[in-house]
Amino acid sequence: MIADIVVKNISQLITLEGENRPRVGKEMMEIGLIENGILAIKDGVIKYVGQGELPSNIQMDNDTQIIDGKGKTVTPGLVDPHTHLVHGGSRENELDMKLKGAKYLDILKAGGGIHSTVKSTKGASFEELYKKAEKSLNTMLEFGMTTVEAKSGYGLDTETELKQLRVAKKLNENHPADIVSTFLGAHAIPTEYKGNVDEFVDIVVNDMMPKVQEEKLADFCDVFCEEGVFTVEQTKKILNAAKKYGMKSKLHADEIEPLGGAELSADVEAISADHLVAASEKGMEMMAEKGVIADLLPGTSFNLGMGKFANARRMIELGVPVALSTDYNPGSCPTENIQFIMTLASLRMKMTPEEVITAVTINSACSIGRQEEIGSIAVGKKADLAIFDSPNISYIIYHFGINHIDKVIKNGQLVVDNGKIINV
Repeated sequence: MIADIVVKNISQLITLEGENRPRVGKEMMEIGLIENGILAIKDGVIKYVGQGELPSNIQMDNDTQIIDGKGKTVTPGLVDPHTHLVHGGSRENELDMKLKGAKYLDILKAGGGIHSTVKSTKGASFEELYKKAEKSLNTMLEFGMTTVEAKSGYGLDTETELKQLRVAKKLNENHPADIVSTFLGAHAIPTEYKGNVDEFVDIVVNDMMPKVQEEKLADFCDVFCEEGVFTVEQTKKILNAAKKYGMKSKLHADEIEPLGGAELSADVEAISADHLVAASEKGMEMMAEKGVIADLLPGTSFNLGMGKFANARRMIELGVPVALSTDYNPGSCPTENIQFIMTLASLRMKMTPEEVITAVTINSACSIGRQEEIGSIAVGKKADLAIFDSPNISYIIYHFGINHIDKVIKNGQLVVDNGKIINV
């Protein structure tokens, strides 16, 4: 076999070798480190992973692209399982409100927050939403993210929700990065339904969901289960309905108040519960028992000035699989920089570099149901790689606020070189 791409002399090759399942507890420290690593790619697939030299059955010719990994750290392509990629407008006007002490739910009640973005998203054309999302997706790819989850949720009416999901679908078809879509019609309560939330829940279930399913626009369904938004009972109704339409469950859970979202995620056997800043001990125990992935978003806690982060250490001790996300959105966390999130996870949630790498690769891949294809560097998997200009994983976290990516390989193609996108 003649290899298409060979990456050799890799100072630290992080493979995350092992079973294609979420890693828990001490397993999150087992990252499959190979020093002086080498790997070979053919037809978009990883064909060899090892140390030193290639075996005799894998050869190179003049057409083989050879990448020198000396002084570099190579990981699986990073996976972001929680973003609000497609939206209109921005909300920098809320910065002054936050500086004066307004809390997230205060801004929401005043008609800002999600409602402001809903107005902008409704008013934006398909092309405008596409170009804005594409720009952010380019940035994400340059930070090493090769697969990104994208939620709807800024429509709160059927047509705008479908428009968001159609934009994500088109981007997935055209862009090097892969997009996995989530239907989040229950992201907030439209102002006209403030006095009758159950009626809006019925619209989500009986009008939005069938149309999302008809066009096959989403793999997952998410609900914002929070005080002043959707109750545990309403969330359960929506997620149970989603299962009938072939969508797996996710939920924004216990982000601000301990409402019982973590417990609910275990009850409905969700693939993930996200945020969890206020999750109870009982909720975390139930998540561990049912294998629900805790998708933690420290950038949101940082940006909202909450003074409190999700208890990642306790979750790991209890055996809850932990993933990490940017939560990229225009209000509570307007950043595409997953590397900064990795630093926050380490410094503010006390996760080790090994746990962080596990959380942004194999565990995040499991959080969107893509672990058979991505999340680790193994023979037969997609050739999705992040090549960092860094001698080890600790340096990536230690030297924060910059982009350490040198190259990104997606589906066996070099798509980022010297930190910049090529061939898009």
